[in-house]
Parts: sequence; C-alpha cells; structure tokens
Amino acid sequence: MTRNAPIGPEVSVPSNWNLPNIITVVRILLAPIFVWMLLADAGQDGALRWWAALLFVLAIATDGVDGAIARRQGLVTELGKLLDPIADKVLTGGALVSLSILGELWWWVTIVILLREIGITVFRFAMLRDHVIPASRGGKLKTILQSVAIALYLFPLWLVVGEWVHILNAVVMGAALVLTVITGIDYLVKAAGERKTTDA
Repeated sequence: MTRNAPIGPEVSVPSNWNLPNIITVVRILLAPIFVWMLLADAGQDGALRWWAALLFVLAIATDGVDGAIARRQGLVTELGKLLDPIADKVLTGGALVSLSILGELWWWVTIVILLREIGITVFRFAMLRDHVIPASRGGKLKTILQSVAIALYLFPLWLVVGEWVHILNAVVMGAALVLTVITGIDYLVKAAGERKTTDA
C-alpha cells in the first residue's frame, strides 16, 4: 500500500454557484425593482402597487424554494447559509423603508426591525472567522411572519374589504416586531454559548 493512497471516499464539496445560491442572488436583485415600483406608485394604490406587492410575494417565496433544493440535492454551502438571510433582509428591509417613506408604517417600527436585522448580519460577518451560524427555526418563523405582515401592508386590500383591514395589518406587524426582537436576543445568547463551548 502506498503512502499517498486515499483512506476513504472523497467528499465532493458543492460549488458556491449552484442553483439554490443563484436563486438567492436573484432574490437580492429583485429587491430594488420591487422598491422602485412601490415608490413610483407614490401611494396611489394603482397597478404598480399591486405589481410591486406580487413581486414581493414571488421574491420572498423563493426563500423556501432555494432552501428545499439545497437540502434535497446536497447543495448546502457556507456561502448559501450567509447569503440566504441577507437576501431576506434586503427584501424585507427595502419594503419596510419604502412603506415608512410613503407614510404607511411608523418609522420607529422600521428602525427597530432594521437595527435587529443589520446588527445580526454584522455579527454573522464578525463570526465568519470561527464558523457560520445558520438561521434558526425561530429566525425562519420570524422571516415568515415579517413577510406576511409586509404583504398585508403592500396589497391595498382596504380598497376591496374596507378600512378595518388596517387593524389586522397593525396586529400582524406588531406580532412580527415582537418576534423579531425575541429571536434577535435568542440568537445572540446561543452564539455566546457556542463560543464558550469552542473556547473551553
């Protein structure tokens, strides 16, 4: 037996530029288009508003698609773990800021959510030298609730069902805000615990 003979089967590492990661990048690129459409409507609740809302839902729905493909086909990568939450934050952040610019969502709500999202993203980059911490189930649930809340604000349903829908929108957004803060704290606590375990 030669010294250089392989001991076991080689483990193939998936390419960073696989289909799930490409879908994630497309989601990021759709964000500025969606924001332009929403702001171009300027609160008139016209066709551009409806198309912007549909584009948001389509883009955010790809989050589940790329994740499912990556897990099913063994294409999970460190780059994908990092890009996936960033794509969500770019899309939801763009929506929140746009809604606040249009005067439809309190700025303090947008600021609290963005501070949490940007803070966790910066923390993820800081942790890269150790390891990538993937999004937790709570984080995924937070993203889903944020997406539902934003979608309710984006679709001008008050034109169809009446003004009472504004109360529903506020309640769902409030729940999303609370979950956003709770999961942010939970993420930091878990990260600190993992770091202590690594240093031990």
